[in-house]
Amino acid sequence: MRIAAAIVVAVGLAILGVQDLHAQASVQGQWRTVPLLMPVNPVHIAVTYDGKVLIVSGSGNVAAETNFRAAVWDLQASTITTQSLAWDMFCNGMVALSDGRILVNGGNLQYDPFHGQPRNTIFDPALGTFTDVENMAHGRWYPTVTALGDGRVMTFSGLNETGGTNTAVEIYTSGSGWSAEYPAGWTPPLYPRMHLLPDGRVFYSGSGTQSRFFNPATHAWTGVVATTNYTGTRTYGTSVLLPLTPVNGYAPRVMILGGGSPATATTEIIDLSAPTPSWQYGPSMSQGRIEMNATILPNGKVLAMGGSVNDEDTSTASLKADLYDPATNTFSSAGQNVYPRVYHSGSLLLPDATVMLTGGNPTRGSYEQRTEIYSPPYLFNGDGSPAVRPVITDVSPKAFSYGSTFQVYTPDAANITSVVFVHPGSQTHAFDMDQRLVGTSFTTGSGVLTVTAPPNGNIAPAGYYMLFALNAAGVPSVATFVHLAASAPNQPPTATITSPASNVTVNPGQAVSFAGTGSDPDGTIASYSWTFPGGTPASSALANPGNVTYNTPGTYVASFTVTDNGGLTSSAATRTITGPDVTGGSGFTGTVSFSVTGLPSGATATFNPTSVSGSGSTTLSVSTSGTTPAGNYTLAITATSGPASHTANVTLSVGDFSISASPASGTVTRGGNASYTVTIAGGTGFTGTVTLSASGLPKFANAKFNPVSVVNSGTSVLTVNTNRNVAPGSYLLIVTGTSGNRVHSTSITLVVQ
Repeated sequence: MRIAAAIVVAVGLAILGVQDLHAQASVQGQWRTVPLLMPVNPVHIAVTYDGKVLIVSGSGNVAAETNFRAAVWDLQASTITTQSLAWDMFCNGMVALSDGRILVNGGNLQYDPFHGQPRNTIFDPALGTFTDVENMAHGRWYPTVTALGDGRVMTFSGLNETGGTNTAVEIYTSGSGWSAEYPAGWTPPLYPRMHLLPDGRVFYSGSGTQSRFFNPATHAWTGVVATTNYTGTRTYGTSVLLPLTPVNGYAPRVMILGGGSPATATTEIIDLSAPTPSWQYGPSMSQGRIEMNATILPNGKVLAMGGSVNDEDTSTASLKADLYDPATNTFSSAGQNVYPRVYHSGSLLLPDATVMLTGGNPTRGSYEQRTEIYSPPYLFNGDGSPAVRPVITDVSPKAFSYGSTFQVYTPDAANITSVVFVHPGSQTHAFDMDQRLVGTSFTTGSGVLTVTAPPNGNIAPAGYYMLFALNAAGVPSVATFVHLAASAPNQPPTATITSPASNVTVNPGQAVSFAGTGSDPDGTIASYSWTFPGGTPASSALANPGNVTYNTPGTYVASFTVTDNGGLTSSAATRTITGPDVTGGSGFTGTVSFSVTGLPSGATATFNPTSVSGSGSTTLSVSTSGTTPAGNYTLAITATSGPASHTANVTLSVGDFSISASPASGTVTRGGNASYTVTIAGGTGFTGTVTLSASGLPKFANAKFNPVSVVNSGTSVLTVNTNRNVAPGSYLLIVTGTSGNRVHSTSITLVVQ
């Protein structure tokens, strides 16, 4: 019975231990060892956009080895495939380009003493091949490469081809090569810790005590902007840009951890959005760490692991892992890894939200081949059972530009509280040059999230990202790879006039039907604009405005433009509209009618003919009456075709005449004759015949004119005959000139003796 009881107790304790272990996983996470052995020394590691891991070994720090190799770990197939390299990429810098290819920057040119390579190569995940690209001005061994906000990449530090420190910045543009060198004016450490900030500057955080900014726009460094509290050099400590989110206004904070030999467990944090940034101590890790690793998790926490108290000393290895929470500024235990991870170890966040920890090369000729995987606490329920993970079924589109929106389809939409972009890492020598977490804002629909992409390349450099959705319990989905890029420069739209098909000639008052269309190679048409000089209406905002009437003769250019959704306006499409003159311009076929205004009183006018078709002439006849006042009159002759007209002015002169007699008085003896000269003066334009008559003659006298009428102007002789029977006296003779209805008179005093 005792034996049975003991067995029961032992079994019970064993079960209790398993339960405790499971519960512990929900608090600390869980470590496991991968069955595969790493066939090459994993000095440099990077996650590629197809979810695999690139491993670049170089020589493995063995000077005599010439079989330089790389490998690709297919996580899904659980296979590792190796290939030879053309040159020694040992101790390079690595960073992902905006198109997802991996740039390998520099490497080893010579051992003992070490010299740097000026060479560069690019790994294409789609082809699985390395292709050399343009050389730098000088070599770099232990450089740091940093992706910039405009898609370029900068490199800094590293030993040059003669063994000195390369103190210049060079900037790489894919497809066109390297810029000129931009000297720093100060000597950086090897593998400097660098981070791109939301304002476009690059922050240097160590391993030295003094921090600086580099401005890629001016190629200039600032002086010292902050000094660490830890007075020692944090050699092979690490540096992490903490999550950037809309909630914190993308305020950049950088955390530095460990470093030095013997190593410190201290950390420091700097808020670079502060007016005067300064380093502040953060919480300490569970152990001092040199050659440590730090990886950002999708929930924004930072996993700190590996390293040792003394450099390259496995006997002082730091096996306790720590989990930093930026929200509470505290560390908690992340359990313990099994194998010492010292020099040439590395860690990466994997697409399934676990973390790989690999490598360790404290002595030449050997390295740690076993890889461990850490499953964070968010993958477990409180009892240690696997947590149910949210599922992303699709992302549409999977490639988008800054500030745009896209859809994340998930049956768990109602329970999603966070959607984050995590840049795949590129890690070597205790520093991940690529890792970055950027939060998003989103709205929730039925089975779908509408997510707004990060606003610009300084917050999220262009490239591939792992997109995670996290639920209210903080459990992340498996990542979907998406591509974020600056949108191509907006291409201008094109405007096309479809009606009329060509230039046209119209009669005055005739309508022309207009229609047009627009096209945009990279967007949509937002608005239309027509202008119709000389037409009615004069403008339109419709694509097909229809009829436009041209009332005034002349030549006019109708113009059509379109504006796209990006605000660019097309070049103008045009049609020339010719409205011929009513005098019979080319192409005119209308009927022209005539009218006249400005006739004086008593005058009439007629046209013969009253209208002409196309072109021709007419005769205007004007008749005046006797009541028509003399003078000059402006007659406006108007030719009209529909609503269009032209006017020509002529001057009509209406003339008159005057009459006078000489002498104005005279004496005659009874029975005698008296002669007088009567003068007719015709005014301007006068063309009438003036007939003369006399009245007021005394009895027994008569008068005779020679001639009796005068044409236009001239003189006539008036002869007055008296006989003896005429009574003596003074008589007033009235001489009258008559021309039609015009009558004028003059007087003569006749004295009869």
